Amino acid sequence: MTPTIRALVLSAAFGAAPLVLAPLAALARAPAPAAAVVQAPAPGQQLADLAERYYDAQARFEPLNATFSGDNRFDDLLPMSHVPAVRARQFALLHGVRRELAAIDRTRLSAPDQTTYDVLGYELDTALKFEPLKDYLMPMTQMDCVPVMLANLGSGQGPQPMATPAQYEAYLKRVAALPQWIDAAIADMRSGIKQQVTLPRALVVQLLPQVKALAGAPLESSNFMGPVRHFPAGFSAADKARLGAAYRSTVRVHALPAMHRLARFLETEYLPAARASAGWGGLPDGANWYRVWVAAQTTSQLTPNEIHRVGLAEMDRIQREMGKLAPKLGYLGAPAGLARWMAQQSKYRPFKTEEEVLQAYRDLNAKIVPLLPQLFATLPRQPLEIRAEPALSRDSASDHYTAASADGARPGVFWAVIADPAAYGSTRMTSTFLHEGQPGHHFQLSKQAELSVPKFRKFGGNNAYVEGWALYAESLGKEMGLYDDPNAYAGNLMLDMRRAARLVVDTGLHAQGWTREQTIRFLVEQAGDSEDEARNATERYMAWPGQALGYKVGALKIAELRQRAQSALGDKFSLARFHDAVLADGALPLALLETRINGWIAAQGRLPASAPPH
Repeated sequence: MTPTIRALVLSAAFGAAPLVLAPLAALARAPAPAAAVVQAPAPGQQLADLAERYYDAQARFEPLNATFSGDNRFDDLLPMSHVPAVRARQFALLHGVRRELAAIDRTRLSAPDQTTYDVLGYELDTALKFEPLKDYLMPMTQMDCVPVMLANLGSGQGPQPMATPAQYEAYLKRVAALPQWIDAAIADMRSGIKQQVTLPRALVVQLLPQVKALAGAPLESSNFMGPVRHFPAGFSAADKARLGAAYRSTVRVHALPAMHRLARFLETEYLPAARASAGWGGLPDGANWYRVWVAAQTTSQLTPNEIHRVGLAEMDRIQREMGKLAPKLGYLGAPAGLARWMAQQSKYRPFKTEEEVLQAYRDLNAKIVPLLPQLFATLPRQPLEIRAEPALSRDSASDHYTAASADGARPGVFWAVIADPAAYGSTRMTSTFLHEGQPGHHFQLSKQAELSVPKFRKFGGNNAYVEGWALYAESLGKEMGLYDDPNAYAGNLMLDMRRAARLVVDTGLHAQGWTREQTIRFLVEQAGDSEDEARNATERYMAWPGQALGYKVGALKIAELRQRAQSALGDKFSLARFHDAVLADGALPLALLETRINGWIAAQGRLPASAPPH
């Protein structure tokens, strides 16, 4: 990305001529050569061109998403789609792409291209439902704050590479753009106050310390100065001097004063105006707004009430399984108390140092890798690394995964959030790693990146499929024999209980008027969470409406499809081939996944019983 293009994008954000619409409009304006008849591109080529332009335009609108997905072409840009004028241009782009897509004859496309057509159409239709809603008036939460994400990227350990002077300059341009982002966010939140579209007070209380920590750090220890503290050995003395001076000037003159403005605004203006309600139902048109979130996050037509009932049924099933397991661990109380009892047993908290926790995950990975060929016909090429979460975000983060870079230069990373090694329990480690590492997110996202599909599919995805696969992957610990250990199986049941409880409390918060305190109490009494776990979880669900629903909804659908395939195929069923089929097209809306697996079942049924895996 050149400085010129970056400047155009930022100037477009503040009122200049739109940049990203030009390529789409150009097709209609381009004159044909005077002496020749131009043949229209074939439908497949039309779709490929449209998909490429759509992805590049969206990546420029949301460059942090591109970075976190492993696409580093836009690492010098910050998202400005919370600026109303830019948001309008982004939705104009979406409408334009939708019109162009509708003009392509789907019946003339190959089967793979029809899948791309369907996924793009679904993605566009889902995004356009948010156009009348006012999410931009709440541009940050304690879970999703651009200044905090940018500060964490400065460590060089995350998805933004810091190995060359050019990469240092790209990150510095992001830091230099931070005041523009912050000033626009403050303007949005002031508008939100007037329209009664604000964050709940509890979320502002959690956000404020993160912002204050960044604003109050001395220059040399600022997270934004992280790259300067860790120059690669190959940098020349001249590059170090030049970049060091540029970073100090930009952070001192621009970034830190902007962070001070944001901290002061949040504390003196926004916190007093924050709303008392916990759920989206407390916002103007909140009930409809939440239904849009539910449809987007689950890729289903389930209503909040239906999801609530599924959650209660799943919790009841898991509690019965906990009741069977508990005596093997020496626990004879109510199932909801199992997690708290195990947390009190010192043998399940065996660590003294951060390195011991990381080594335990490395040992677990070494045990899992030889078992994967039993469950998958093909394996991803990208390696997986295990690292500790940076200190800045440990208080609000949970163990998570970031994808490998598109060029393979950076591996996928499992991030363990180790605030206190002595308090880090071993019970949930197996299921957590199966979910975040392999064969969960690392497996699915790495294999998706290897597909010959348009970039919007290679780097994209939907919550129900991505998180649904990762939760389903936790259940594969049974096939691997990992849950023969009662401690590990208890952890699996605890995490499964948490995902079931999410269906209940997310819909309770946002559709049934539950309070923050009511939700915390339910998670403690019914799901077995500690007070701190319940508070963090509740505030996460308050910040990300519907996101917590995708896990169970997606996993239940994959498990349903597996059972359907086993019943239909009998001796012809291969679990390894089934898993490859689920992952074959990358992230799909659940209805499209179901159609694909139904077709796969029919095709497998026509194969001879002795057919080799493929």
